[in-house]
Amino acid sequence: MAREKIYTREGDDGTTGLFYGGRVPKDSELPRAYGAVDEAQAVIGLVRTAAGHGSEVDAIVVPMMKDLYVLMAELATLPENRHKLTPGKSSVTSEMVDRLEAIIDDLDTKFDPPTEFVVPGEHPVSAWLDFARTTVRRAERQAFGAAPPPSYVVPYLNRLSDLLWTMARWQEGVSRPVKSL
Repeated sequence: MAREKIYTREGDDGTTGLFYGGRVPKDSELPRAYGAVDEAQAVIGLVRTAAGHGSEVDAIVVPMMKDLYVLMAELATLPENRHKLTPGKSSVTSEMVDRLEAIIDDLDTKFDPPTEFVVPGEHPVSAWLDFARTTVRRAERQAFGAAPPPSYVVPYLNRLSDLLWTMARWQEGVSRPVKSL
């Protein structure tokens, strides 16, 4: 049996196909939005690598990375086809946003919040988390016009960036060496 090729050549004309049909220019609002989310997901993959598979950080980021596939499916769908999406499987739900808030609330109890501006780079994992946060913020800006309310895409990305900031501060606290007296 012949293996299907990864390339189709259909995008050579500068368009891309969308979930549930339709083609749009590759530089239009929807591909820009889901492309920014795809980039954020890749950076979160670097967080996983830096933290180590099987770590607490890994346990938090893998489900969020799966959520980002759901989010990208919603963004890769023309507005007139979004009624075909399945909540939690191909469109973001309020429960998905709530899960992020619960993780933030839990992590907030595990470190003292900073009392001044944070200078990124205190620890490799926190630096990657800060990079992921800024990438998610860009994705949020791109998604704003592509997924207007009642979509939960923007609230999810907003909360995700908050979570990544919280995780970075948590990791700084975990990795901070004990000062000798």
